[in-house]
Amino acid sequence: MTTLPDDRSALRGANLRVTRPRLAVLAALREHPHADTDQVIQHVRAELGTVSHQAVYDVLRALTEAGLLRRIQTAGAPARYESRVGDNHHHVICRSCGAIADVDCAVGHAPCLTASDDHGFTVDEAEVVYWGTCADCAAARTDGTTVSTST
Repeated sequence: MTTLPDDRSALRGANLRVTRPRLAVLAALREHPHADTDQVIQHVRAELGTVSHQAVYDVLRALTEAGLLRRIQTAGAPARYESRVGDNHHHVICRSCGAIADVDCAVGHAPCLTASDDHGFTVDEAEVVYWGTCADCAAARTDGTTVSTST
């Protein structure tokens, strides 16, 4: 995993100390977007060796609260994380294997932030999730093979 100088600057800009676990989590999610906690732990351990589950959980929470990571939580699936933040993009998720891909807003600049009835709320974020079948799973259905659910 490659740590970028921007990672150090981003941590300092968020008033967070620059630590090896924080840098490793940022690098892991830059290289493996939409990873769940177990996958992040696996990548961080490959980089640093021994690191506790709790340390990675704490880093994920701190980086999410600081706005450096985004937590994606869909019904029936473990939380996933990504380092693409601040642009109000959406996701498309495969119902079969769980693969996730980024989807930019469909029209113009964040049109989904204009609710038909905001009920008095000041809307600052919208989550749109597209569900379907990825190309690999669709192809597997036609030829009878199975697609792995690991990312």
